[in-house]
Amino acid sequence: MPESSNSFRALHAGARVLVLPNVWDALSGALFRQAGAQAIATGSAAVAWACGYPDGEALPRANLLFAVNEIRRVSRGLPLSVDIESGYSNDPAEVVDLVQRLISLGVAGINLEDGGGDPGVLVAKIEAIKRSCMQAGNDIFVNARTDVYLNDLAEGEAAIRETIARLQLYERAGADGSFVPAVSEADAIRSIARAIKRPLNVLAMPGLGKASALYELGVRRLSAGPGLAKLAYGTAREAAMAFLRDGNSSNLSSPRALDFSQTNALFEGL
Repeated sequence: MPESSNSFRALHAGARVLVLPNVWDALSGALFRQAGAQAIATGSAAVAWACGYPDGEALPRANLLFAVNEIRRVSRGLPLSVDIESGYSNDPAEVVDLVQRLISLGVAGINLEDGGGDPGVLVAKIEAIKRSCMQAGNDIFVNARTDVYLNDLAEGEAAIRETIARLQLYERAGADGSFVPAVSEADAIRSIARAIKRPLNVLAMPGLGKASALYELGVRRLSAGPGLAKLAYGTAREAAMAFLRDGNSSNLSSPRALDFSQTNALFEGL
C-alpha cells in the first residue's frame, strides 16, 4: 500500500481525535501544514468557491484535479484527503476513474457521500473502488459519508438507526471510515460509534464540544468542513468593506495579517 494511505489510516487509530483543517487552495494547505496539521483535507464547498463555482459538483473535474495537484504539491508529504462529494457520477466505473486519477496525484484518502439517497448506489461505488485498488496494487482511504442528519431524513432514535444501518452497509462494502455530518447530540454520537467498526468522523459545529470529549464518545476524526474558509472569506469581506468605505489604509493593517516574506517562504524549495 502507498505510504501516504498507510500513514493516514494510522492517524485514525491514535490516542486522540484526528483534527483535520479543511483547505481550499495551495496557500491554505501550506498555512495549515505550518500550523501543525498532521494531515490535511479539502472541503468540496471551499474548493468550489475558490475556483468560482457553487458547491454541489458544479466544479469541473479538471478544475478539481488541478486544485488538488497544487495543494498536494505544497503539502510536503502530509497525507491529503479529498472530498469528491458523490464521485461526480452514479456510474461506479466513472467514479473509479476519478479516484485512480487522485491516487496518481498522491492523494491518501477521499470522502464519498450518499447524499441521503439510495445507499445501494454508494455501496456499488465503494466496492468498485476497492476492487480497482486491488487490481492496480494501490490504496486509498475511503471515508463513507451518510447525510441522514444533514438532510434531516429522520429524527431521534430513527435517525440513529438509519445512520447505523447505512454505515454498516458501507463498512461491509469496504469503507475505511464513517462520516456523519451534522450529528451533534452526545448520546447519538456514542450510539453510532459503538455500533460501527470503522473510525467515526464528525463535522465541527457550534456546541459540539472539544476533541477530547468527542474522543470519549467514540469519535476518531473531526473535520472543519467549510468553517475555516467561511471565516477567512468573511474576515476579508469585512476588511474590504471598511477599505472601500473610506479608503483608509490602516484598515489593511492587523497583527493577524500574513507577513509577506514569511508567506513567500512557505513555497521555497518546491
